[in-house]
Amino acid sequence: MSKLVGKAAVAIGAAAIPVGILATGVASADDYAGKTYADAQSALSAASMKGVIATRSGDTLPDDKCVVTSSEKAPWIKGDKFAAVTDTVLLNLNCSATVASATQAGNSAASPEGRAAIAAAQQQAAQDQAQAAADQSSKKH
Repeated sequence: MSKLVGKAAVAIGAAAIPVGILATGVASADDYAGKTYADAQSALSAASMKGVIATRSGDTLPDDKCVVTSSEKAPWIKGDKFAAVTDTVLLNLNCSATVASATQAGNSAASPEGRAAIAAAQQQAAQDQAQAAADQSSKKH
């Protein structure tokens, strides 16, 4: 019985080794995460690559304003010679509003993303107000 258990342990260990080898890989930075889809497409185009929407969550924003949450090189092959696809990046998009409201899904106002969006909106509003005041002042003179 102990020989059988020993052989089973060896077989299981041997089977786990290839899986462990295949699971390891070179980690790469996600160059497109955090960018809008439009900005990611521009960057990909400049690198002679194309972006393909792999997933999309939310429906509040148009594609160009959606935020890329992650990306990866296309893992498929093509053609008669089964060549790896090297010019395509799969993009995962978040198309929810930057901050949730009573009628729209989005980031929580308490989340880091929500706080950043609120701060950016407040800064933009202050700039718009200052510009409007400057325009009014110049019209009076």
